[in-house]
Amino acid sequence: MKEFVITETESPTFGGRSFGSVGQYERLTGYAIGAVDPDDRRNAEIVNIEKAPRNADGQVEYKVDICILRPIDATKANGWLFYEILNRGSKRAVCRVNNAPPTNASSDADDAGTGFLMEQGYTILWSGWQDDVKEGDGRMRAYYPVATDGDAPIRGLALDETIDETSAKQITKELIYPAASLDKTAATLTARVRERDARQKPAGLDWRYIDAQHIEITRPNNPIFDAGTIFEFIYTAKDPRVTGLAFASHRDIADFLRRGEPDASGNANPLVSAPPQRCVLFGISQSGRFVRDFLYQGFNESLFGGRVFDAAVPVIAGSRKTQINMAFAQPGRYQRQHEDHSYPGDQFPFAYRELADPISGLTDSVLARCEATGTTPKIMHFDTETEIWSARASLVVTDCAGNDIEQPDNVRVYLASGIPHGWAIPPNGTAMQLPDNELCYGALIRPLLVGLKAWVEDDVLPPASCFPTVAAGTLVSPAKAGFPDVSGLAYEGTINGLCFMDHSSIPPVERPAYPVMVSTVDEDGNAVAGLRHPVLRVPRATLLGWNLRARGYGEGDIYSSIGGKMPFADTRAERLARKDPRASIEERYPSNAEYVARLRQETDVMIAEHLLLPEDGERILAAAEAGENVLTAA
Repeated sequence: MKEFVITETESPTFGGRSFGSVGQYERLTGYAIGAVDPDDRRNAEIVNIEKAPRNADGQVEYKVDICILRPIDATKANGWLFYEILNRGSKRAVCRVNNAPPTNASSDADDAGTGFLMEQGYTILWSGWQDDVKEGDGRMRAYYPVATDGDAPIRGLALDETIDETSAKQITKELIYPAASLDKTAATLTARVRERDARQKPAGLDWRYIDAQHIEITRPNNPIFDAGTIFEFIYTAKDPRVTGLAFASHRDIADFLRRGEPDASGNANPLVSAPPQRCVLFGISQSGRFVRDFLYQGFNESLFGGRVFDAAVPVIAGSRKTQINMAFAQPGRYQRQHEDHSYPGDQFPFAYRELADPISGLTDSVLARCEATGTTPKIMHFDTETEIWSARASLVVTDCAGNDIEQPDNVRVYLASGIPHGWAIPPNGTAMQLPDNELCYGALIRPLLVGLKAWVEDDVLPPASCFPTVAAGTLVSPAKAGFPDVSGLAYEGTINGLCFMDHSSIPPVERPAYPVMVSTVDEDGNAVAGLRHPVLRVPRATLLGWNLRARGYGEGDIYSSIGGKMPFADTRAERLARKDPRASIEERYPSNAEYVARLRQETDVMIAEHLLLPEDGERILAAAEAGENVLTAA
């Protein structure tokens, strides 16, 4: 590491809050400057690294923001570096694992949520890796060199898609890469209401360059092109940045901190007093896909030999990887059913064991490079129900013909049923057909992280994989999911399907489709397999991992990666009046005491199975007893 500089220390942080036997935490912020040898075989596959400028030592440099949370008393640290991959420049682990507010801050006691990660004694690290995130709100970023063809800029076709749900007549769009030319005839703009519709140039659709980095789109006059319309802009871009350095930076920063030695400039290693003995790579959503791609592209091999990360936890990634290590990469994109469907980063391999793919003709696995170098970590792959419908999660547990596969001994796969990918409020609150499903997966992932630590340190096996299967009849084609006939539950088999995509052209050409399957549901519409949260086992609503777009927003397509909720009727009379086949709250639980008793039975079972922590069970029960929202209790 060329430079690793701490510029500010806040001690204590979290408003001075103390965490169990670990005590108070402090926050360190600064920056790191790395230097990568382009001739080292472990860096050879970083796209365009050979075309990046070099320093006096012949190395390629990058700069990233740094943030560390650690126990003030270093002797209380648990010996682990918890390296979370940032999501669009923002920290997410404390929010989602600790059930904390969605903030990048750590100034107030409430910013730590339940305090789980701190009470466990983790040293938590974040480093900027995405160089196109907007500064502000505590976001962290990276700075990468621009690749050139000698003295000339590199040019290439780029696809820049946008949706504007405000229905504005004029839409200003910032391009992720500057246009190589402002010649309007060298670019195209098309519109389509749904992803599967033909690309069109309807009357009234127009656009212009504001400058090389911005265009202005004029929405067509036809009301058919509603607020869900997909505008696809294809143009010749220039100046690709060497974004694949993101993988090398995480490898090298973890290595540096783990070794405890000073940087090349003589700055002290901030963890010199207690270098971590173990490292886990953790990522949520975009950063979960980063984790999978990091492993797939072989970056878990240390420059000093051996593996960098002992464990890896990709969360809500589904079967996808990323488009980070590519020319003209757009790492903020991910392939959904309605939007951004045509971008790369979602192709074979999908699974952690080697498979032959009859569609692409390839034989590969996510872990092939790790296995070749003896650097494979323990893996906990954790998805929510949204990933079944919107991220082709079934491809993680089946082969390319739709048959169950066994996971390698070092891999566990879990599906948190009835839980959505995340939460979001549409711009005007009307873009989704159903209310938001706010159930969180924190209570389900916390015991797994406890199990992961014991698995790595003491070889104590964690809970077995828990995922729907074809053999059990709980993983089926979308038409066989079994949803009840409930007014407003307008599911018609829509999923984010996947074809083998030929990305040699833009837009890509679709080839044959992969068999993407979904979870089966019970008479209430709730998933029957996977990790089932206590409030799904004792339900008061149908809890879905998907939501559909409402009229005026591309009606019927899946709304991003948001879940839906359909509460049960309160009384039998109300249920009958609206012809709802699902039993009412009154019919299920004659009193709140009965409801709480049923919840307690299920929490006790899950605690005994090491699938729920006792303190989380108590949080859920306390909310139920108080008549509060149990979906957000833990």
